[in-house]
Amino acid sequence: QVQLQESGPGLVKPSQTLSLTCTVSGGSITALRYYWSWVRQPPGKGLEWIGYISYLGNTYYSPSLKSRTSISRNTSNNHFSLQLSSMTPEDTAVYYCARLSGSSWSYDYWGQGTQVTVSS
Repeated sequence: QVQLQESGPGLVKPSQTLSLTCTVSGGSITALRYYWSWVRQPPGKGLEWIGYISYLGNTYYSPSLKSRTSISRNTSNNHFSLQLSSMTPEDTAVYYCARLSGSSWSYDYWGQGTQVTVSS
């Protein structure tokens, strides 16, 4: 059973950089054909895909967030991380990490999500 757990600050000031980590257990982030993703849901809105890092370490970001996003990984500790710079109140959301299967192109495991609020 694969488990994902997000960790990071719940409150970020405007203009600061958000840093979140997703710790994965029960499966390796280098396992073939899985894409380790970040997704967020602003209050009252739908899910928004942020980006992913592949089993090979390649990254791909949402065009609307690309200039502010960086996703990296630590294979020794089996975790991957999100950095989102220049945060504004519009970035307030529940942030999720999830595993995207390259076989079905659907998410098969999700973290529980972590609330991030941008406020001074």
